[in-house]
Amino acid sequence: MDLRQIEYFVRVAENRSFSRAAGQLAISQPSLSRQVGLLEQELGQHLLYRNGRGVEPTEAGLRFLEHARALLALAARAKEDLRSMGDIPSGKLILGLPPRIALVLTPPLVRAFHLAFPDASITVAEGLSVQVREWLLAGRVDLAMLYDPPPSPQLTYESLFREELVLAAARVHRPDLPARVTVAQLRDYPLILPSAPNAIRALVESVCRAHGVHLRVIAEVDAVHTLVELANQGPACAILPRSAVRGPEPQPDLAVASIVAPRILNDLVLASPRHRPATRLAGATAALLRGLDLEALFRGQSLPLTDDTSDTSDTSDTSDTSNSGNTSRSAKSRNTSNTGQK
Repeated sequence: MDLRQIEYFVRVAENRSFSRAAGQLAISQPSLSRQVGLLEQELGQHLLYRNGRGVEPTEAGLRFLEHARALLALAARAKEDLRSMGDIPSGKLILGLPPRIALVLTPPLVRAFHLAFPDASITVAEGLSVQVREWLLAGRVDLAMLYDPPPSPQLTYESLFREELVLAAARVHRPDLPARVTVAQLRDYPLILPSAPNAIRALVESVCRAHGVHLRVIAEVDAVHTLVELANQGPACAILPRSAVRGPEPQPDLAVASIVAPRILNDLVLASPRHRPATRLAGATAALLRGLDLEALFRGQSLPLTDDTSDTSDTSDTSDTSNSGNTSRSAKSRNTSNTGQK
């Protein structure tokens, strides 16, 4: 198959228009139509059909679109890998991040990235962990940081940071929150939680289900900052990562209770594709991410970096800071094909 024809098809399918795609590609519309037609002949399938508003992918076109994107991404990575054979990696790196991580991590990470790799560029794509994981599987991002992803034989996970979840409520809430709340006692509180699928929701429900606890959820809100604001106004309690309450934007009007028996710890992992060759830039960026002091980051402190960008191998250094409710950083690979989700 001709990569140029594949790129033409992707542009038309994404724009739902031959004329818009032709303008972006700087070629004539008849030439574009002819090249897509040749691709359809080679595949033996109609990939697009015209309607009154433009064009739409057929069922075969939708299936081929995902393959086409992956093929183009693989070709681009191959070019970047060969171009980065010099001393300092170059090319483009696409990193997928959950919004809360992106908010605090992107500015210091971009600064550190450009200091380490002046000839490279980085793109940060934001989405919920479930969505970012799908991007990684489809080849739309090179690396990702995810919360508590499900196992996959196609991905490798490396735990970077674990943080306890807490019960938070407005200080005007009556009765007052105790210092500690057991998982069994969570059934007594009206709760605000993210809607499924969501990493926090899945983790909380998994732990509660294992202990026979049925939660009383009165509202579902997906964005963490909205969860915090709603809890501040007092109608119910929220289950949140501790850093969402005590982190870069402290919430003095919220009372916090530790959740115990058992503690609920989320797991922020660095995810990479198992069967897709990583570029030198991806390996070096992974090393850069391993060097971040995520605990300091979540506390709102300046972000120190360790000088390990030249080492792209996995490490197994683990430090336990359970007194503060966080564990940072456990850079230990998890084989997802034989490791269950907690």
